[in-house]
Amino acid sequence: MSTLANRAGPFTHTVNTVTRTMLWVILALTPATAYGLWLYGWPAVMLFVITLVAALAFEAVMLVLLGQPVRARLLDGSALLTGWLLAMSLPPWAPWWIGVLGSLFAIVVAKHLFGGLGQNMFNPAMVARVVLLISFPVQLTMWVAPAPLGSTTTPSFGQALAYVSGYTPIPEHMSAATALGTLKTELSRGVSVEKTAAQLPQPQQLALGNESGSMGETSAMLLLAGGVLLLALRIISWHIPVSLLATLAVLAAVSHALHPDRFASMPIHLLSGAAMLGAFFIATDYVTSPVSRSGQLLFGAGIGALTWVIRALGGYPEGLAFAVVLMNALVPLIDRGFRPRVFGRSWRGTSLEAKSQPKIHI
Repeated sequence: MSTLANRAGPFTHTVNTVTRTMLWVILALTPATAYGLWLYGWPAVMLFVITLVAALAFEAVMLVLLGQPVRARLLDGSALLTGWLLAMSLPPWAPWWIGVLGSLFAIVVAKHLFGGLGQNMFNPAMVARVVLLISFPVQLTMWVAPAPLGSTTTPSFGQALAYVSGYTPIPEHMSAATALGTLKTELSRGVSVEKTAAQLPQPQQLALGNESGSMGETSAMLLLAGGVLLLALRIISWHIPVSLLATLAVLAAVSHALHPDRFASMPIHLLSGAAMLGAFFIATDYVTSPVSRSGQLLFGAGIGALTWVIRALGGYPEGLAFAVVLMNALVPLIDRGFRPRVFGRSWRGTSLEAKSQPKIHI
């Protein structure tokens, strides 16, 4: 006797959940984050906390307004991760309202106005980063030299409070340009890239991250370790990170070989700025990246190419946030051109013949 059940497929079970994915990504980001907070001291700690609290607060407000379950959605970790990534991309001593405004753009505008988690077309953290950079270029390029906690150069808790609140301006002797910013500024003054690069930290120093930069972007080594952990757990695949970094590396190597006085070398492009953070933690966002593996390769290569173009030929020293947002806009087109094969059908859409007879006959 046979029994037919009228149920919809696919009958796939997995232990993976949104909360589990978000928590693993946050865990992978923790070493680079802890290093950045230690490297830039109390002002960075305060801005980091303010940004995360603001992201969670805006998430809660939007969930209440939209009539959605607040506790469950807050505990899924998505808003926490968005605020975390945004904070890591900010100048470590930026004023408090930069973190609050950035969270507003990320959570309210880029996420919920597009339909919420799973419906947003653009990466929320990168939308906030781009809007802030265009709207407040002074605050978003206010870089400082490392002032590790426990060192003589680090500001006290009270001084940090004054800097983050905007009550006291950042001392001029603490200002320091990033490696990419120094190259761009000196090139505009007629100084060759090769001559400027000789005064920058060596590649091994850039990999460790003991330099000026965004709160959580400077340590390429720790970000790479976090990315490898996500690859080992199969939370992300290699296609986007490898194609992004490989494209950026090839363009940097070829251009530098052809014109070393004009274009920076490959190690500078890979180890400075947001290359590692973007490759493993931002461009791999499930919602805003293509579905198919071939589409992901094209998507990653596009981000790598646009990042190099903006850095080398554009007006901004760093271009990864712009590149991610621009490629996010192309994801529907990429998915249309690189559709994955439907299970049980050929690439042309015709049904596949069974290779063997079923063992159970109904």
